[in-house]
Amino acid sequence: MRLAPLTSLTPEQTELLETIVGPGVEPPPPFLAWARNMELAHWVENLGAYCRNRSRFPQRLRELSVLIAGRHFDSRSAWNAHYEQAVEEGVPAECLDRLARGEDPGFKAEDERVFHAFAHEMLYDHFVTDETYAAALALFGEDGVLDLIGCIGSFSMSAMMLNTFRIPLRDHLPNPFPETDGFPY
Repeated sequence: MRLAPLTSLTPEQTELLETIVGPGVEPPPPFLAWARNMELAHWVENLGAYCRNRSRFPQRLRELSVLIAGRHFDSRSAWNAHYEQAVEEGVPAECLDRLARGEDPGFKAEDERVFHAFAHEMLYDHFVTDETYAAALALFGEDGVLDLIGCIGSFSMSAMMLNTFRIPLRDHLPNPFPETDGFPY
């Protein structure tokens, strides 16, 4: 990891971290990284908390959004931290395994298929086709489309931070993207 351990926390950092994980609970490394810049951490955590806990999507699609962003940025840490939860929430493992290999995941559920198509076009093409936008709007509504954009944006930022600072999460798991030359975590 490129960041030195935090040896002590300011009262402001302690308050933020306790708000996120609870008093006396060891915060996961990503939150410790953001806590190094408290001005930014406040905004990042508000968006992240909304996307993790309050967006209009069921937890299954929230977890899928982490994995889509994690795959786009080749973030093994993000992937390994959320893969099992996504499967437990009902995202088919075989679809996620195809996503990890860079293949069409072949989602059968309409919401997963449209969610992935929208996110994929946004991340890879930088634009969303009229057809995909109309499908997302019909399925998720305008507020849902905005939540989708916000969740992918938030989890993309987290994946970039994990990669930049080489923060290992569940590094005992195998690399889901063996073709990448990223850091070995």
